[in-house]
Parts: sequence; C-alpha cells; structure tokens
Amino acid sequence: MSLIENLNWRYATKKYDPTKKISEENLDKIIEAARLAPTSSGLQPFRVLVVTNPELRKKLSENALNPEVMVECSHVLVFAAWDNYTNERIDTVFDRTTEERGLPQGRLSSYTDKIKAIYNNQTAEQNFTHAAKQTYIGLGMALAQAAELKIDSTPAEGFDNNLTDEVLGLKAKGLKSVTILYLGYRHEDDYLAPMKKVRNTTDEFVIEYK
Repeated sequence: MSLIENLNWRYATKKYDPTKKISEENLDKIIEAARLAPTSSGLQPFRVLVVTNPELRKKLSENALNPEVMVECSHVLVFAAWDNYTNERIDTVFDRTTEERGLPQGRLSSYTDKIKAIYNNQTAEQNFTHAAKQTYIGLGMALAQAAELKIDSTPAEGFDNNLTDEVLGLKAKGLKSVTILYLGYRHEDDYLAPMKKVRNTTDEFVIEYK
C-alpha cells in the first residue's frame, strides 16, 4: 500500500486488545523511523522511552485522559526532549558526525559556534520549547511506519507531564516528556474503528500564493 493509503487506514485507536502484542521486530522498525527523522541541525534533541512495565504504566495512567488506553495497549512510547541546549550536547553530536564522516575534528566549528551563540542567548525554557517541537517530527515518522505495518496507534498529549518525568526519572537524564505514542492492535469493540475519517477538504486545507 502507498503512504496515502496507509494514512487513510490509520486512526487514533480508542480501545486496544490487551491480548495482542507487537513483535520486537516491528517495534524496532517503528523506533528506527523515529530515529531517522530529520531534526534542526541534526541534533536529535529528544529520546524515545519504551515503557512495557505494567506497574509503571499504571502509575503513568494517573491523570491521563484515556488511562485504559495506556494500560491496555501493547507498548507506550514516551517522546522526551532535552531540557536545554548546551555546548557539551552540541559538541557531542558534531564530534560524532565529523568522526563518522571521516572529517577532521573542528571541521564544522564555524557552524557549531553559530548555533551555540543562538541557543546560549535563549532561556532554558525557550530551548526546551524548540527541542520539544522536534519530537513531533519523529512522532509523525513513527505513526507512518506503524500504519505501514498495520499496527494501530494513538498519539497523545493528554497525560501528566510532571508525573511522567518523575516516574521515569527524566530530570536526571536531562529530559522532559512532550508527547506519548500508544501502539498495539485495535479491540473489536473500538467504537471509532468503523467510522469515516473526516478531514478538511484540500481546498480548505491548502492556501496557495501564485
């Protein structure tokens, strides 16, 4: 199937079958799609946390808009962004880039100096907001890959970020949760499954300047 056909197939699943689990092979493909997502300056300022532990998921479901989804789906992926951009983080990424591309160390210093100046001139909150936006690119890639594999998914912001950060110990990792992706297989009783996908028409969605 084409990408468009896969996107028409998927929907935000509201009820998962807890007896059906995603294979490790398919999970790896979904995570790889997120890992390969483009990011600003190639910094990849976010991480994906895979939560399968039932006790942790029960804790994370507190204050969530759809707690049963978090508990019953096959896997919970938490997309968490850097809490700030730092010179050390930037250098770590670009040192790896130059090494793996066979370039001399410092070859990209003129560029890294520019982006360091930009980020150093902003607050930690401003930098986190920028990093958080990058997670949605990875999320979109993961959603598309899941649809290709005929794995159901639900992107969600309706959860307690502070609780999630605490339960998963994200502060110590220099991360803050942004969004969640539920993965699994739809339950036959999911009310939304048979419903028509409704979107704005192309004419409404696209604004052209010719």
